[in-house]
Amino acid sequence: MNNRSYNRNAETIRPLVLEILDDTYAEGGVSAKFGRTHVLCTASLEENVPPFLRDSQQGWITAEYNMLPRATHSRNRRQNTASSGRTLEIQRLIGRSLRAVTNLHALGKRQFILDCDVLVADGGTRQTSLNGAFVALQQALNRLVSSGLLPASPLSHHIAAVSVGLVEGQLLVDLDYSEDSRADTDATVILTQEGNIVEFQLSAESKPLEHAQFLRIYELAKKASQDIFSAQKLCLDSS
Repeated sequence: MNNRSYNRNAETIRPLVLEILDDTYAEGGVSAKFGRTHVLCTASLEENVPPFLRDSQQGWITAEYNMLPRATHSRNRRQNTASSGRTLEIQRLIGRSLRAVTNLHALGKRQFILDCDVLVADGGTRQTSLNGAFVALQQALNRLVSSGLLPASPLSHHIAAVSVGLVEGQLLVDLDYSEDSRADTDATVILTQEGNIVEFQLSAESKPLEHAQFLRIYELAKKASQDIFSAQKLCLDSS
């Protein structure tokens, strides 16, 4: 497809910038940008667990996701009460994915809350949030290790999230808003560095997806995730 943002081809992600937040009170903080999409991600440590884990010997990781009122083309109402269905679905995705690669028993009776606040939304906010949240969590866990509160990081794998969509008959990686709004099929793929699947969300909106296209989506996501892993490592090395 011609005229993609940033003059990129079908298999290339937008410019990805991950930067450690030095001026935050949180145990971990990252500014995550996929092109124009910009999310602030923080990891906050609490020395307790939710009530349903009170009698267990494991920790917990959860997430909260929010889009600021003018993150989109027109103002959205600020969420002062119950979260929307989309908001709940995204924050559950983030928390579920992070728990999948963390040894919660090794974490002890602690929980981390990952706050993902969208400043600018131009497609891919859930992927940007997850990629930033993982780095913020890893930064916070590294601090626990360096302070002697944990013997080693409980993270078992690195993870990255990327979108792949079918737009006008062509599979594209990392859709911006203009592409996502026209996609016949939209997928969110979350992978480990080894290429194992943590989450694979896909919906075909106009017609069923062919089996070969499904396999191709995985391959495109696997290839694109390597650029994300490199950006995550660069960000952590700078902290």
